[in-house]
Amino acid sequence: MIVYTLLIACLLLALGLAVAAWKRPDPRRRAARVVASILAVAALWLTAYPPHRTSTVPQAEAILLTSGYQPDTLSALLRRLGPATRIWRYQPNTSAAVRSDTPSVARLGILREQQPVLRQLHVLGTGLPPAVMPELGSIRVIPHTPPAFTGFQTAYWNRSVELGQPLLLEGFFTSSARTAVWVRLQSAGATQDSVRLPGGRGAFRLRYTPKTAGRLVATLSAGPTARLLAQEPVPAEVLPTRPLRVLLLAATPSFELKFLKNHLAVQQHAVAWRAGISRGLTQTEFSNHPTTDLNRLTSALLARFDVLIADAAVLASCAPSETQALRSAQRTGGLGLILLAESATLPKAALAPGIRVQMQPGAGIDRPRRLAEVAATAVVPATLQLNDTAQPLFSVAGLVRPVAAAQRLGQGTVVVTTLPETYPWLLQNTPAPYNTYWSRLLTAAARPAEYSSRWTVVTPWPRLGLPVTVQLSATVRPTRAPVVSDATGKPLAQLALLQDTGLPEWNTATYWPAQTGWQQLQRPGQVNQWVYVFGKNHWLGPQQQSWAQMALSAQSVSSKPVLLAVTVAWPVGWFFALFVLAAGFLWLEEKL
Repeated sequence: MIVYTLLIACLLLALGLAVAAWKRPDPRRRAARVVASILAVAALWLTAYPPHRTSTVPQAEAILLTSGYQPDTLSALLRRLGPATRIWRYQPNTSAAVRSDTPSVARLGILREQQPVLRQLHVLGTGLPPAVMPELGSIRVIPHTPPAFTGFQTAYWNRSVELGQPLLLEGFFTSSARTAVWVRLQSAGATQDSVRLPGGRGAFRLRYTPKTAGRLVATLSAGPTARLLAQEPVPAEVLPTRPLRVLLLAATPSFELKFLKNHLAVQQHAVAWRAGISRGLTQTEFSNHPTTDLNRLTSALLARFDVLIADAAVLASCAPSETQALRSAQRTGGLGLILLAESATLPKAALAPGIRVQMQPGAGIDRPRRLAEVAATAVVPATLQLNDTAQPLFSVAGLVRPVAAAQRLGQGTVVVTTLPETYPWLLQNTPAPYNTYWSRLLTAAARPAEYSSRWTVVTPWPRLGLPVTVQLSATVRPTRAPVVSDATGKPLAQLALLQDTGLPEWNTATYWPAQTGWQQLQRPGQVNQWVYVFGKNHWLGPQQQSWAQMALSAQSVSSKPVLLAVTVAWPVGWFFALFVLAAGFLWLEEKL
């Protein structure tokens, strides 16, 4: 409103000055006085409210330093962009900040606040975590990765493993040197497994079976015998064996299932055993399980068990109603089935379309073969042929021939094994391979455990000082905010849950860990769930690998400088000078 008021006042002033100049008694230079009067008022208005024009300027660029950056890269970039280019150092953990003349930033959003015109950000070093990239918004990121990296580029392992199951670790190690490197998995003060990479780089696979339940932090290291090139922590939670309800069915009494029944009873599993003696006669035994009628397989009977272990002969003799009840229990009830295959044809009751049995030739069929996953030998009368839907569990060492595999069937799982006798491992006083073998088969086949609530860590590598996203799946939403606490139970943070609009049982939360190590996520009505927070310098290889992919995609973008359209005001000095000239002319002309 005030702008329009001043504009009207200026127009009236210009009109009054022009009329006064035109009606003056002296007619000399009358037109010049009128023009000078109008120009003086217009110049006064333009000095207060100068006009704007659209101009194109190069995009504003800045540099962000991360760990591992090369000074030579920084120098070359400054020569290209100019010495006045702004430089920041990314330090998310302010408590452990390194003293430097370069200003540091803990949040990338600060860059947008301090530099609204920033359009391109050159990132030097190992790069930024993916979790913080959304803070940059529309700012274009140009990575400048180090020329070489020595360490573990990728690594995958089961971070939660049941007691008796192996901790499987797979990954890829790279090094600029081409000398032989040993990759070792160490735990409990000793090297549990190792592999030699002759060329100094390559894929590796290690395994270790923990002996006790609880939390452990193993160490993955790489280097020659006398030198260490890389070392990373490998945390895992070893869960106690889940008590299962197991039904054992045998066409005839056998040492294999008899030993297995006793072994499962010692492990505190609930076991029901039925074996045929003669036509129409069966023998039943129960361990940690109440007496139950096992004569016929019905839906009610199968609902009481988590796993059914049977040989092929007993399933082949099932009545059609029993076969239908078994398939229904598998597909809709989640019942697991472990089948001891005895021939090339699987029974109809054991529906596993992704698994085929291949009998071995007669020569050497009775010769024991060493298994790849356990330190034991066994007679292998047949192997398995799998399609993409089946997962191998055990195989013959040196050959890609599985002898035990699992396939999902509805809500349940079918496990097929061709090893007829594993009880000799117990007679040879080597119970560890026996425990590992049957524990893995039972875990693969067991009915899925039911949880009223469960946390899922969405962030693949939780790090100190960086946002960690967790998701709670619960049938009932907690009435109070869950708490994150350290290993001693000291509260660290509260989680603000955001409910999913599509799936109300899913709730997501984000928190920023302030310390490393094991931390507990509170679960309503259940024991807490554990998550491990890595240090800022742990497992930089996976982060740098994703950063290298981003750098590769950035190279495909045109390197021509992008021009930015901006609105610029005309210099007010020119209008003020015009006002002085016009007003000076009027004053001088009046004096003459």
